[in-house]
Amino acid sequence: MNEQDGPFIRRPGGSGPTPGNPRGPERRRVVPGQPYDPPRAWSQSPDDRGGKPAPPPAGRYAPRQEPEPFRPDRGPVPPPPGRDRRSPDPGGFRRPPPPPPRRPADQPGPPSRRPRRRRRIPIVRSLLVLLLVIVVGVAGLTFYYDSKLNRVDALSSYPGRVRDTPGTNWLLVGSDSRADLSAEQKRQLATGDSDGKRTDTIMLIHIPSSGKAMIISIPRDLYVTIPGQGPDKINAAFNGGPKLLVQTIETFTKVHIDHYAEIGFGGFDTLVDAVGGVNICLDQPLRDPKAGLRLRAGCQDLNGQQALGLVRTRAFPNADLERVVNQRKFLSALMSKASGASTVLNPFRLFPFVSGTVSSITVDNGDHIWNLALLAWALRSSPLTTTTPNGGSENTDSGDALAVDDDTTTFFDYIAKDVTVPAQLLQNTGGAIS
Repeated sequence: MNEQDGPFIRRPGGSGPTPGNPRGPERRRVVPGQPYDPPRAWSQSPDDRGGKPAPPPAGRYAPRQEPEPFRPDRGPVPPPPGRDRRSPDPGGFRRPPPPPPRRPADQPGPPSRRPRRRRRIPIVRSLLVLLLVIVVGVAGLTFYYDSKLNRVDALSSYPGRVRDTPGTNWLLVGSDSRADLSAEQKRQLATGDSDGKRTDTIMLIHIPSSGKAMIISIPRDLYVTIPGQGPDKINAAFNGGPKLLVQTIETFTKVHIDHYAEIGFGGFDTLVDAVGGVNICLDQPLRDPKAGLRLRAGCQDLNGQQALGLVRTRAFPNADLERVVNQRKFLSALMSKASGASTVLNPFRLFPFVSGTVSSITVDNGDHIWNLALLAWALRSSPLTTTTPNGGSENTDSGDALAVDDDTTTFFDYIAKDVTVPAQLLQNTGGAIS
């Protein structure tokens, strides 16, 4: 019996098994007396298929075979299962996402995130690195400039030296050395051509344990005993070098010298120019061709050349005694300018001043640049200034000199004990600087 006459009808699709149907094609039995029921798609309704629908084969999709009429009032057809819902529909529209479910009023929401705090560790670390760089840089420059200082053996020990006394004592010497000046500089500064060096200024700076510092001028004509040489003017001791001068002053005053500094003509004008000049008020006009000085009365800024002429001139009735007053007042004004904000915070003034200091000042072997910085700081604000009390002029084997009397001895006793000096022993009159 052939396939058309038999009781079975073969379903189209071949006679062998398929991947979705391993048992082969489905055959349906023809019941006599009933109309022929052709095979239908799995997507058709169960009523149309005469029984319960069977699930489609695994891995296969069987769409409905019956077309549906187009209805313009309906929205876009949803995509079949398994397709990307974000892909646009045939009409070019995209279905909007469904709204989030509403939360009941009594149900608390999710905990809110706390705002993140900015990390401060990198900022603090950067500041620490910057601070370290500054500290290392300052320390490096300090030791560099300290190594450039000129040094001399001035404070070495000797038999019978005065023991350490309270407070801090500096011996500041201004010499008239012209060794480092060129012919042009000698002409500009009106220094002359004298050879060698002599003490043009001798100052004892006493920094007490408490209270204001004191600048004490020691007149170079003060008649004292020089160890190993006998009585003479005190500036004669400098001919034997700084060490002999220190020994002479310590023996005469009974005050222990802790630090020593010396500066010449060329270094002085360099320091003044480095800080941009110093403002000085004069009570009278000054004219001194020997010192190259020509200044008007009143307040004015002095450059290095004018300042050097001012501290050198002795064109006064009392000559050297009035000159030392000008020297003390100008030194105080210079230290105030050097330690002020206009110099310390201005690198174009600070570095030239420091460079000029290390190149023009000679200190003891045990002194350092930080000792000079502490000296400038101590003199920054109106120190007490005075001239060493003396017994007046007297004739000596060295010519006219200033005698030492009881007031001189009493005055230095107060300094050695680091106590306040009575006002009647202070002498600060004269000079041209107000």
